[in-house]
Amino acid sequence: MLADSDTRWKWGALTARRLVPDHQLTGYLLRGRATPTDRQLGEVGVGADRLAEVSCAEFLDGLVRERYDVVVLALVGGAVQAVLHGARALWPAPAARPVLVTGYVGVVYEKLADGLLLRHGADLVLANSRHDAERFRAVYEGVGADAGAVTETALPFLGGARYAPPAGAAGSAGSAHRVVFAVQPSVPEGRADRAYLLERAARHARLHPGREVLIKLRSRPGEHTTHLEEHPYQRLAQRLPGGLPPNCRLVYGNMGEVLDTADLLVTVSSTAALESLHRSVPTAVLTDLGIREALGNHHFLGSGCLASWDQLDAGLLPQGDPEWLRAQGVRPAAGDGATGAAPADAYAAARERVAALAAEQRLPAPAPYYTLTTAPGYLPGILARHRLAPDGTPLPGAVRGTAGESRLRRRLRAHLRGAARGAYRHGVQRVAPVIRRLGEL
Repeated sequence: MLADSDTRWKWGALTARRLVPDHQLTGYLLRGRATPTDRQLGEVGVGADRLAEVSCAEFLDGLVRERYDVVVLALVGGAVQAVLHGARALWPAPAARPVLVTGYVGVVYEKLADGLLLRHGADLVLANSRHDAERFRAVYEGVGADAGAVTETALPFLGGARYAPPAGAAGSAGSAHRVVFAVQPSVPEGRADRAYLLERAARHARLHPGREVLIKLRSRPGEHTTHLEEHPYQRLAQRLPGGLPPNCRLVYGNMGEVLDTADLLVTVSSTAALESLHRSVPTAVLTDLGIREALGNHHFLGSGCLASWDQLDAGLLPQGDPEWLRAQGVRPAAGDGATGAAPADAYAAARERVAALAAEQRLPAPAPYYTLTTAPGYLPGILARHRLAPDGTPLPGAVRGTAGESRLRRRLRAHLRGAARGAYRHGVQRVAPVIRRLGEL
């Protein structure tokens, strides 16, 4: 499994274990700006039997030296496309090769066509719901591409016990003891909007002193996720007039463990909302900044979860619409004490397809939709960013051997990471050049 961030590691590792539960999991981290730290991987709570950090070219080099039955690509679209073209260069004709699987880590609310076409060419493109599967097939069929790889599954990290409301709760937040505000690195992006949401969470805590309000953060200073966080809530909290009240605090940790004690989940558009709804925890998708595609909360139209901080302050506990939940692949856990795991058959079709393909003596060459014929002005740039030539072969010097990075390279990367942490307090303007340099190494 190859992943490029903490959230994609979580999705990829759990997906791999669901698809081939009897196989050993070898995990690779794609070297770049969002490469997760040991702390982030530990917080995710999903390990691997082996772990290494590689570039795209080094990963492809390893594919021909080691025998893998299945490869899960938990990457941003451009990186998936690079690996697929690299695999096509390795196996340009039918051959014994691994089954290539990819998909999305959560809610798909932007760049649908671009992201999907960059993933085309994998043997399986996993859709997390019936709704997504229909959209994915429509995109592929709309450009005349084969849609046969689209396979409906479910989010692999849906789990946990069914929520047990506090005594006396009946659609009112008056009995909610713990409110969790799940923030996102880049939604919303602007400082003013992020400061507003933080202030409203603090105000909610002041209005309800008997409640605990947790601001669930994604990363610590100096760490990065899939998206660059220009205005971290840690820094905004330091500048909040009056500071955070005693019953409102910043927290880290595994989202599943945080949800274990949550009575209300609040977010703008985080996938955490689906985890919360799966457990039947009251869930609010904020409308304070509007319902806009840029925020991603438009994805929750019809969910029954759209609400403002004013409504939450007044006592609203939003409940998910059952039909919307079914269409989104969210199946609330049934019965008190239930495990809440995704249904046993959610991955049955995908497992069956993977097993059938893995049993083939030879698989056809990967056939991405984007080629030098269909996208001559787009594809070469994508491949070049991953040190691959237009035909998918590694550029000179792209593969540094099985030993990985040189000592000098490792020391330089460590120095730059330290510089990024040290410059953090001076703002993202100082950090951004260091981050870009890290991504180039």
